[in-house]
Amino acid sequence: MIPFVDLKKQHETIKNETDEAIRKVIYEKSNFILGDENKLFEEEFSSFCGRKYGISVNSGTDALILAMHSLNIKDRDEVIVPVNTAIPTVMAIRAVGATPKLVDVNDNYLIDINKIEQAINDKTKIIMPVHLYGNVCHMDSILELAKKYKLKVIEDCCQAHGAEFNGKKVPIGEIGCFSFYPSKNLGCLGDGGMIVVDDEKLKEKLVLLRNYGQENRYHAKVFGLNSRLDEIQATILRIKLKHLNEFNKKRREHAEKYKELLINVKGVITPHYDKGHIYHLYVIRHEKRDELINYLKEKEILTQIHYPIPIHLQEAFSYLGHKKGDFPNAERFAKEILSLPMFPELTDEELREVCEEINSFVA
Repeated sequence: MIPFVDLKKQHETIKNETDEAIRKVIYEKSNFILGDENKLFEEEFSSFCGRKYGISVNSGTDALILAMHSLNIKDRDEVIVPVNTAIPTVMAIRAVGATPKLVDVNDNYLIDINKIEQAINDKTKIIMPVHLYGNVCHMDSILELAKKYKLKVIEDCCQAHGAEFNGKKVPIGEIGCFSFYPSKNLGCLGDGGMIVVDDEKLKEKLVLLRNYGQENRYHAKVFGLNSRLDEIQATILRIKLKHLNEFNKKRREHAEKYKELLINVKGVITPHYDKGHIYHLYVIRHEKRDELINYLKEKEILTQIHYPIPIHLQEAFSYLGHKKGDFPNAERFAKEILSLPMFPELTDEELREVCEEINSFVA
């Protein structure tokens, strides 16, 4: 069987490092919340991103929630967000009482720059581009719009660890939010997240927000949440961060090979290859997607769909008042997109088998 993701393989390659690191946290330090490992990981990951400060939290969703709280987003404020994204992105907006202002996507599955401006009104406070599948939105244009209308930008980088735009790692703007869910390019052994910023005052506010609003124990200065990354996750992430560039390089190599083998297969639309793409997912399109999924499953090749139901057609967001046909690109893609196996330890033999079976299906 060819799995969609094989986390066991990755953990086997770094087993000696992780075993020793976890042993030290448990038996030598015995400090499990906001300790030295957390602080070091914040410094190392923010440096990796080219930013001054990292504020670790317990998930990518909380990273978005706390980032919005730090900018004083309130009830009835609007946040512009793409309609083709993971549910947690939009749930975070709803969690702070704001309203998601949905925008259709372009052929790269990213927010359509040409449709952002028409979504802006006097309630708009934030543009939230999502660097989906490991590909980066056209941030120059987004930042120009934000400056023109005096809006803030929060980048959802949860699928884009190490992705670049014009040679610069994300986030490109003021605030970037990351998830360390196990299957991410940089993943821990549970949930985890981080916000990276350059502004010291914003950093200090986020530090308060993630720990009950406390400046010190039992002294709460502001409203806050319990959103902390534990020490065992931090130490695992520190180890994996050392390997992230190599992991991303392998993903890019797999993507090039996929494209080489699928580019001329009739009916298969491969993703646009960009130098800064780090291929958290490798997403193709085919008009007979569901039939292709079942065929590959019979051949013991596992795939997934990211995402089968656009946000505006989700029951939880019916209150927004959208209907089928409002976002034609996202709706069309939802019927055609298919994520193929993609992880650094994927072998050439496995990759070729996937492509051969796709070719056989089409033939």
